[in-house]
Amino acid sequence: MKPIRMTTVAVATLAAATLGLAACNNKADDATEKQADAVEQASDNAADAMHDQADQMTGAASDAMDAKADAVKKAGEAKSDALEKKADNEVKQNPQ
Repeated sequence: MKPIRMTTVAVATLAAATLGLAACNNKADDATEKQADAVEQASDNAADAMHDQADQMTGAASDAMDAKADAVKKAGEAKSDALEKKADNEVKQNPQ
């Protein structure tokens, strides 16, 4: 029999806690959180593609593309954060 590793116990504990919290969410909150995740993922993907393009460039063009990619990522994070705050407010206004 294999010994139980601490990481296995930690993963099981985290899974149980997550399931418990998931049961407390309402549908509006869940939808807004999914939207926030999608916005952040889309901006990350766009920024990554722009960084890849910048890698193919040199000099000022490369620097400009990297700066633009960083701005896209930052804007996506800001939008995602705003949506997360909206989700938090939905929970406060509509407690279950």
